[in-house]
Order: sequence, then C-alpha cells, then structure tokens
Amino acid sequence: MSKPTELVQGTLDLLILKTLALEPMHGWAIAQRIHQVSADVLQVGQGALYPALHKLEQQGWIEAEWKATPNNRRAKFYSLTRRGQKKLEMETTNWERLSGAISQVVRLTEA
Repeated sequence: MSKPTELVQGTLDLLILKTLALEPMHGWAIAQRIHQVSADVLQVGQGALYPALHKLEQQGWIEAEWKATPNNRRAKFYSLTRRGQKKLEMETTNWERLSGAISQVVRLTEA
C-alpha cells in the first residue's frame, strides 16, 4: 500500500502552481509551504521538486528570477505567469472533478 505522503501522479504541478499563486518564492520555501499547509502530510523532496519546477518553467507556466533570500543567500524565486494562472484554473477544475469521483467510489464501498 502506498504511503499517504506519495503524491498522486500529476498533482505536484497543481500544488506548485497553487502555492505560487499566493506569492513568488524559492524552491525550498515552496516545499515547506506545501508541507505546512497539508498539516505535515505531504513532503516534496528535492528530487521531485526541482525537475517539476524546471518543467513548469519550460512550459511557460512559471518564471524565475535570481534574488536574495531573507538570509542573504542567492536563490531562484519562482512566480506564476498569466499562462500559469490559466493552467492552474484548469487543473483545479480537473482535480475537483477527479477527487470528487474518487470520494464517491470510496463512500460507495464503505456502505
């Protein structure tokens, strides 16, 4: 059986886009925000996060800019593009439909 921290395939993009819709942030902060908002259930490792960020940047859904962190370290800050906002809206709709359907099946099998 899978661990609860393993993400359903394709959900990491949605989580990153949603997180960046709040404000631009660097990779480590994105992972921390997802972990925090999920009540410590979801953990995004660097091995999954940075390839996903690179892919989203290549798609034109996010853009990156080098800036200094509050600790005075140089980091790549990512932000949502206009295309990324449209993608987020579409993916949110798809996720709500999919998760609702899964919930219906789970409830059906409990009865």
